[in-house]
Amino acid sequence: RRRLRSARTPARPAASAARRADLVREFKQAWEAKDIEALVGLLDPQAVAIADGGGLATAHLEPLEGAEAIARALVEIAEGVPGLTALERTVNGQPGLVLQEDGVTGTVLAFDVADDRITRVWAVRNPEKLRPWTS
Repeated sequence: RRRLRSARTPARPAASAARRADLVREFKQAWEAKDIEALVGLLDPQAVAIADGGGLATAHLEPLEGAEAIARALVEIAEGVPGLTALERTVNGQPGLVLQEDGVTGTVLAFDVADDRITRVWAVRNPEKLRPWTS
């Protein structure tokens, strides 16, 4: 029990709704500018990005770990998909992004935030799970 108690990570303060929205907006702007440094600054150094393609859409099979790896992958996506548009939307009751290519929704991004940084990026690309966003 002592080992378990000592192994627990302390709770990190959650960001306010306004700060979450600001972080998502700054993330969107940095991504659109393909600014790796700005993205790294918004992401927690230990951030994790998880993509769900459900075997029906292209997605990283393993979680991306670390701010730099996530930022570089995001910039690669931005450079490789011309016409990609990020729209600020409410996702799971929180500020998020809906990514569209030529007006078609292909990805929904949700974020976890703590200590004024993005700690997790959840990318849903599975078309079956995107139905509510495409109708």
